[in-house]
Amino acid sequence: MKNRLWSIKEYPFQPEKQLYHETIFTIGNGYLGSRASFEERHDGDTPGTFIHGIFNHSPEMSVPELVNAPDWTRINITIDDTPFQLITTSPNALHPPEGLVLGYERRLHMDIGLLRRTVLFRAATGNTVRIVFDRFASLADEHLMVQRIQIVAIDGTPKVSITSALDGNVTNLGIQHWGHMQADATEDGIISLSGQTNQSGYRLGMASKFTSPEALTTNVDDKFPSVTSVVQLEKDGEATFEKYTTIYTSRDTETPVEIAYAHLSALPDYTSIYEAHSTEWGKYWESADIQIKGDETAQLGVRFTTYHVLIASPRTDDDVNIGAKTLSGFGYKGHVFWDTELFMLPPLTLTNPQMACNLLMYRYKRLAGARQKAQAEGFEGAMYPWESTDTGLETTPKWSDPLPPDNKRIRIWTGDIEIHISSDIAYGVLQYWKWTSDDKFLTQFGAEMVLDTAVFWGSRVEERNNRYEITDVIGPDEYHEHVDNNVFTNKIVQWHLEQALDLLLWLEANANEDYQRLVQQLDISEERLEKWRDIIDRMYIPFDEEKQIHIQFDGFFDMEYIPVEKYSPRVGGIWGYLGHERALNSQVIKQADVVMLMALLGNDVGSREVMLNNWKTYYPRCDHGSSLSPAMHAWVAARLGLMDDATYLLDHAVAIDLEDNKGNVQDGIHGAASGGLWQAITFGVCGLQLTADGPAIDPNLPEHWESVTFNVMYRGEKRTFTATH
Repeated sequence: MKNRLWSIKEYPFQPEKQLYHETIFTIGNGYLGSRASFEERHDGDTPGTFIHGIFNHSPEMSVPELVNAPDWTRINITIDDTPFQLITTSPNALHPPEGLVLGYERRLHMDIGLLRRTVLFRAATGNTVRIVFDRFASLADEHLMVQRIQIVAIDGTPKVSITSALDGNVTNLGIQHWGHMQADATEDGIISLSGQTNQSGYRLGMASKFTSPEALTTNVDDKFPSVTSVVQLEKDGEATFEKYTTIYTSRDTETPVEIAYAHLSALPDYTSIYEAHSTEWGKYWESADIQIKGDETAQLGVRFTTYHVLIASPRTDDDVNIGAKTLSGFGYKGHVFWDTELFMLPPLTLTNPQMACNLLMYRYKRLAGARQKAQAEGFEGAMYPWESTDTGLETTPKWSDPLPPDNKRIRIWTGDIEIHISSDIAYGVLQYWKWTSDDKFLTQFGAEMVLDTAVFWGSRVEERNNRYEITDVIGPDEYHEHVDNNVFTNKIVQWHLEQALDLLLWLEANANEDYQRLVQQLDISEERLEKWRDIIDRMYIPFDEEKQIHIQFDGFFDMEYIPVEKYSPRVGGIWGYLGHERALNSQVIKQADVVMLMALLGNDVGSREVMLNNWKTYYPRCDHGSSLSPAMHAWVAARLGLMDDATYLLDHAVAIDLEDNKGNVQDGIHGAASGGLWQAITFGVCGLQLTADGPAIDPNLPEHWESVTFNVMYRGEKRTFTATH
């Protein structure tokens, strides 16, 4: 394990931050993510293991959600009949009846994906032990979860009773998604759980093997199979226990529990499993690590955010995608947003292209859902849903949960009118292709997505006032609903159609059979192409010629101006202070909108003067109510040479989850903020860009940074860059 800039720790135990630590200490391997609830459980905890693609729509819920799988981590320990638990009784009580925690440290080793907790515990008898809990989700074997418990007698000769279990009683914060749960055990002490989601019909099989120096006894309880061992320790004696759990679903095999049993029987020893796992992590970091000299906080922060993107990214499955809260919490119900294509996808495109391709294939396989949505709305082509799950259909809830103080529900319009996501996905497809030159993906899959979403836009834009407009939308700034001509949406659509025309020319010249197939399949007639060209020429891009700024949407500057800086310090945005109606009718911006456009399209947006004017106009009006906003602003500030602003915003982006500066990390990691930080450093601070001669950098480093070193994959070749002043 590497130095402290590769790990984060909790010391001592902080019960008031329990849910925060459950999130930030999440482990995963691209197949599943598992929150860091304690093996023995603790009051108020929220154990969660989320397997990619396993959604269910409970009758109590308005929309489907990612299902919490049975808890594979459960281990209960007693020392001389005193239950081990994290109760910190006053140390003046020499022999407290419930035991005493004398010392505690928990640390996530991000270099090898290992979570370790060390506790010094005194039983009621006075005998004292040190217990070390290790756990990891194998990166070399995605269906294998591993735990190791080492118990050392520090004082006295304690008797240790240890029980390993699988817990099928877990829920999604009270919602039960599993039916037909069955517990079982074999004569040699292997326990299992099998179940089926009660609406979607996904089946799960989980089997677990426990090793102990002494004999095991088995108990099969309803939804809670377990094995127990009792070990008598001598003074300074030590005992090691290992638990191996295999997990499969019907997405993997027709017989999940049988395959889980078979997998257990073929496992090598712990050392071999651990070495294979850590070797795979070494490969991950070899491509994905960013090395910053001169700022240890930023160094630790970008490794933390990169770690969380990596553990949520499917390595072998091209039929799933990453939810906005990754696989680390219940927030947003596991739904997929634009957070993938514009925030988490780019770091993977440039460091782990195969994983990026997997995420894009998820979108390709859900083109039918996008076409269904377009048709239902009266349009042509493919219109991707704002929130997506396993089906590819729109899964954005129509109403919010009851909100304080009067439990009022607010209508959620994003699923109806936040439609820029179709171009966001096209952006992700084309960025992937330009960096990888993966012509096979483009011709067979990617081009169809880019072109059919262009077909949608051709039918969605409105010819009004001798120009093309797009009315009744929500832009990236979600504080404002039902606006006309959001400049981000209009400009990205114009860009999208330009790219579609260029793509057709490339296909005709380089993959003519695919060109002919797509033109026929998508009905891309010359008449349609002429309309695309006309839209490009006459698309309305709101702009104030006198002030030389883009106008976020029609009427934006007619609304109430509220100085955002007056509402400091605060946690989160000021929407909660203003109330929904006032926020809707003010110039307060939730997140990067015009600034987001400048990040994505750079000089295509306008001259440096226009970009600076936009910055000076919109940055003071943004309250960064969304976690993804600071990183995008840092990116643009660095490119504009505004290094004081860039440095401040980078610090903000680094702290989103590590310091919980939105106050909601308990709901899960902010995946977009994590991917956004990587982009702020590479594209923003380091100025990474694709030129005619390939990738190049143009650095603007914060004054106290000495250098930044990072790798990117370009057309199958690894390029290493070091940016300095």
